[in-house]
Amino acid sequence: MDLKEIAKQTGVSTATVSRVLNDQPGVSPEVREKVIKVAADANYHPNHLARGLATSKSQTIGFVVHKEKYAFSDDPFYPLVLSGAEDYLTENNYHILFTQIDEKEKQPQNLAIINQKLVDGLILAGPFIQASSIMSIASSGIPFVLVDNSLSQYPVNCVLTDDEGGAYSGVRHLIEAHGHKNIAFLSGPAEWISNRERLKGYERAMQEFGLESHVVHAEETTIASGERMVGQALEHWPQLSAIYGVNDSVAIGAIRAAAKLGRSTPRDLAVIGFDDISWAAANQPSLSTVKIFMQRMGYLAAQSLLNSIRQPDLPPTKSLVATELILRESCGCKNTNNQ
Repeated sequence: MDLKEIAKQTGVSTATVSRVLNDQPGVSPEVREKVIKVAADANYHPNHLARGLATSKSQTIGFVVHKEKYAFSDDPFYPLVLSGAEDYLTENNYHILFTQIDEKEKQPQNLAIINQKLVDGLILAGPFIQASSIMSIASSGIPFVLVDNSLSQYPVNCVLTDDEGGAYSGVRHLIEAHGHKNIAFLSGPAEWISNRERLKGYERAMQEFGLESHVVHAEETTIASGERMVGQALEHWPQLSAIYGVNDSVAIGAIRAAAKLGRSTPRDLAVIGFDDISWAAANQPSLSTVKIFMQRMGYLAAQSLLNSIRQPDLPPTKSLVATELILRESCGCKNTNNQ
């Protein structure tokens, strides 16, 4: 049964039926009760596409990641963010549409899902989407939220993790619990907010204890870049006794390269990472790291986005998700948190 048939049976217009079924005002209690009864008896389910055409809402959110920097299937971070976002959207009768972009051929502001009004808003995940593209989306008027990314000058909805606090706790643990004084930080691109904040946390801990900072940068944060950076670090500072990797992939790469250079972990070189990806606990030795609650980030991103869609005048919000230090074997602790 469709809206027209319900209208015919109840003797009201299809517009009135639509108002009742979408919980809109302007209908008497008697008519509302009658329409609801007929719809319930007919086991009526609204056609979301047709309703979207009538209300200019698709009940669908676009989830956008960058395909050049990380293949989605190879990176366990964004599937968990996506899962958290989907949890909240499902609770609120929204669907999610996943798409990948690159900055050369398929820029986010030119996506068909935007131009064809297939989505009501966007979750833009990761630091790889350029600020110019984000500003183009902002000027289009479509609601959006950034995950693991932010703009420095323009206020936008974003969900970040406590990168500075997490890195600070990890470096402080190396110093206080294990007595390390020569600790290098293996970093990624300076333009990524997560890299900048984690570097701040490392430097804050080192300064508090009067220790000299040793930083190596790379243009990517992969196992291969971790292998290269630890080689550079040990060449410049052979006295190093600990490594802090900007993420788990870099940390795992550092452990592998150090072993090839004759330095075992944690006996000769303690290592801590960041993220707590699934490979961290399975690594040999198991990787101490700072846990990011990725599903929570996705959940909050979807919540922020739907709030913006429903209340367009709301000011942009920044959500900061706490971290947890997970201690395993690579820093010299017993593997009590192997999770």
